Amino acid sequence: MDFKNKTVIVTGGSRGIGKAIAESFARLNAHVVIIDILEDAINETVTEFSGNNWKCSGYPGDVTSNEKMGELFKSINKDTGSIDVLINNAGITRDGLLLKMKEADWDSVISVNLKGTFNCTQKAARFMLKQRQGAIINIASVIGIMGNAGQANYAASKAGIIGLTKSTAKELAVRNVRCNAIAPGFIKTAMTDILSEEVVESYSQVIPLKRMGLPENVADLCLFLASDMSSYITGQVINVDGGLIM
Repeated sequence: MDFKNKTVIVTGGSRGIGKAIAESFARLNAHVVIIDILEDAINETVTEFSGNNWKCSGYPGDVTSNEKMGELFKSINKDTGSIDVLINNAGITRDGLLLKMKEADWDSVISVNLKGTFNCTQKAARFMLKQRQGAIINIASVIGIMGNAGQANYAASKAGIIGLTKSTAKELAVRNVRCNAIAPGFIKTAMTDILSEEVVESYSQVIPLKRMGLPENVADLCLFLASDMSSYITGQVINVDGGLIM
């Protein structure tokens, strides 16, 4: 795979799974554009990537603002010349049991995870349709498929992303723009590093492969879904979960 002369946008791309995705594309000669609300983290990532002679730009932005995303995507297209791949990765959690969940925690998770994905998809699609090519990859979750106690807001947002993915795929296919979703399972990140060995082991026991996944496992699938190798795949949800859901 080679993404030379391709612009790849990764939301929430300054850390965790998003950074692994951005790095994978940068290694394959893409011009990686990171959109993140954490400006310091963006600057650190861009500096790191540039030090490896990778092409990378960073744009601070809040994906929950439709108007600001519209302006931002226009700037990106003007600066880079095209928008070829969009990875909707930005997301948050605000866990709590349903009966005790605060309305603000429900609203913030739906706003960032689901509305943010809609906003960026809508803005990127305008350019992709004109180009008559493009790939959109939404990072969902196995929680959006099976649900999870204490994560009603997160599960609803990720299930919504799956529905959005399928509808987007049907609408944009006529112009050769594809849209797929990836549903990661239990992935090793900074958030999981704080868990005790006992908790990690208990989670691993319900996974057929008996281990957590790595951010690179998700990134590898992003590369495939963004490449011509998947040119006949759209509207799909692919689990990266070690067999947790079968």
